[in-house]
Amino acid sequence: MEPVFDFVSADADGAIREAEAGVAGDTRASFFRKAAVGGGAVLTSGAFMGMLPEMAMARPSKAQDLRILNFALILEFLEAAFYKEALAKQAAYPRKEVRDLAALVHAHEQTHVTALKKTIKALGGRPAKQPFFDFKGTTDNETDFVATAVVLENTGVNAYLGQAARLQSRALLGTAASIVTIEGRHAAAFLILQGNDPYNPGTGSITPDGAFDVPKSKKRILEAVGKTGFITTQS
Repeated sequence: MEPVFDFVSADADGAIREAEAGVAGDTRASFFRKAAVGGGAVLTSGAFMGMLPEMAMARPSKAQDLRILNFALILEFLEAAFYKEALAKQAAYPRKEVRDLAALVHAHEQTHVTALKKTIKALGGRPAKQPFFDFKGTTDNETDFVATAVVLENTGVNAYLGQAARLQSRALLGTAASIVTIEGRHAAAFLILQGNDPYNPGTGSITPDGAFDVPKSKKRILEAVGKTGFITTQS
């Protein structure tokens, strides 16, 4: 018997249902028939995978693509700044593997920032300005740094998953996918350094069976980031 997939639990933040908002006509109706959203539906894994192409067929506007890219850019600014600050304080990190990972991930996140800014400009948009950040001392010691990195990387994974299916451009969808897989590797690496299992659903970032990452809506991501107090209005 094929394993079941709890659609409602996986989509607790409504990100998948938010993604289908751009699907029209028969495709949209078919999506709802397959998902049985709202009924506490439990799907087979195969049925869930079968829904993904229709989710990806959504055709929202170019303006929406730019909004999504700038949302991603803010998150990448946040991560790049966090690791930059950590590099300035890494003398407080006893383990070489932690220092090395901080340097590697900072390079990745800065590359993501550059790529997103170039993409936004190429589409005729204006990249968001980098906010000011206050990381509340979370980079001052190795334990807090690693724990915060786990949260930020999992947040990045959940955010990209929540927005990817809302993109108009297939090329942009491919770019988002190439970034989210790297963010997932970052999260796993930090979880291992923390002594935790990357497939542990206790973080709420993956489904109970560990087989799927959980997409989260833009609203939920912004709420989570806002609660950290890391983004400030002034330096």
